[in-house]
Amino acid sequence: MKNRFLSSEKKYLNKNDINNLDNIKSTNINVLLNRVKLDRKKESRKKILFTATASLGLVIFGVLIF
Repeated sequence: MKNRFLSSEKKYLNKNDINNLDNIKSTNINVLLNRVKLDRKKESRKKILFTATASLGLVIFGVLIF
């Protein structure tokens, strides 16, 4: 609905106003919150993977040395 209004409104505006309307970006708060949630999950998985890899490396190193 919003896009139809903007496209019909463009007929009556000059070029500068049309460019300004095209540059307006709308954001959806749910999309942003979901992105933050996914980023947190990815970070926690990376931390767990790094900890597991480091621990395994230390165990293997300890077994080889002793």
